[in-house]
Amino acid sequence: MDFLKTTDQDFAAKFTTLVNDRREATVDVSGTVREILADVKVRGDEAIREYTSRFDHYHPISLDLSQEAIANHAQQCPSDVITALEVAAERITAFHQKQIPENIAYTDAVGVNLGLNWVALSTVGIYVPGGRASYPSSVLMNALPAKIAGVERIVMTVPTPNGEINPAVLAAAKIAGVTEIYRIGGAQAVAALAYGTASIAPVDKIVGPGNAYVAEAKRQVYGTVGIDSIAGPSEILVIADDKNNPEWIAWDLLSQAEHDPSAQSILITDSADFAQKVIDAITNIIKDLPTQKVAGASWEKYGAVILVHDLNASIPLVNQLAPEHLELCVDEPRQVAKQIRCAGSIFLGRQTPEAIGDYVGGPNHVLPTARSARFSSGLSVYDFMKRITYLECDRKSLQEIGKAAIALAQAEGLPAHAGSVSTRLQ
Repeated sequence: MDFLKTTDQDFAAKFTTLVNDRREATVDVSGTVREILADVKVRGDEAIREYTSRFDHYHPISLDLSQEAIANHAQQCPSDVITALEVAAERITAFHQKQIPENIAYTDAVGVNLGLNWVALSTVGIYVPGGRASYPSSVLMNALPAKIAGVERIVMTVPTPNGEINPAVLAAAKIAGVTEIYRIGGAQAVAALAYGTASIAPVDKIVGPGNAYVAEAKRQVYGTVGIDSIAGPSEILVIADDKNNPEWIAWDLLSQAEHDPSAQSILITDSADFAQKVIDAITNIIKDLPTQKVAGASWEKYGAVILVHDLNASIPLVNQLAPEHLELCVDEPRQVAKQIRCAGSIFLGRQTPEAIGDYVGGPNHVLPTARSARFSSGLSVYDFMKRITYLECDRKSLQEIGKAAIALAQAEGLPAHAGSVSTRLQ
């Protein structure tokens, strides 16, 4: 864990190092992924079965899960978890329904009709990790916005190591309206979604998190299909004054540290005494934390505490770090939030832990990582829609604007462009 002070002479250099630290996988898997993608593209289902057997130690008779199998697995999910998933789904749905955009249609001053129509993608593939990182909440966060957008076919792939599957994942899929599910994972699943096989029809876009192989596969198939983003390790940045309970803040920081040894948790505060209390609380909590191995590694290697002379000085630091999650545990969080330009999602006040946003808050928890919040946003209904513009001229309006188009076409040395307009003006 690093302890930085803005008053130190070398603070700028240390902070720059913190900002530029890359926590993605250091092993280059691009070659292996390229081979898997090419193999699946050529051999389809046969290659999928071989990779599933090799990597997941499972020999699928059928790649897909029948409706009966989905229902049977979902029934094994504890009733309290199903109830919680239903609460989460209701809140996520309510928030995302408000994102449905409106079309644009108008006639300008010279009589040209212009407009823009929003249309849903036809088919989307959702990648859901298996094993330890198998999160039913992510199923809801990925599938519900697609359903609300109007996507007709929502396909889910989920690896089943040793044939095992998390019943809560299938319960979430059932609640979210996903009916086409394949028990495959890794780069081979991304290949199947992108290129299609005899058993799996291709999709138009792939969303959802995964390991380094999945991330690289999404990177390589982009262009053949759309993707949401290249997800990196989780991040949380907490701005807190000494009016907070240090144990609360410690738990908040650990909530992201336990995701991955490469996750990053950062505290910015103006109180050295409070900072130390948080550090001590983290030390005490980790001792008995079931995820102590992962959380401890994350906090030790990538955790940081930044001491500022005034909390106002934290604003430019936040915008440089562009964190995935930002908690504002201060007196006037909304006023501070107005100054934030780079963050995936902001959690306002001392009573709003980031974990609420992971499950039942409403806004999406699929957020930009690795400083990509500088230029991108969290997953939303918009990610499952596209815009189609239209233009309509009559003879009079074409006369009004056509001469300018001809002049520009001639200036660019494109006579056929000019001709297609001028022939109508004669």
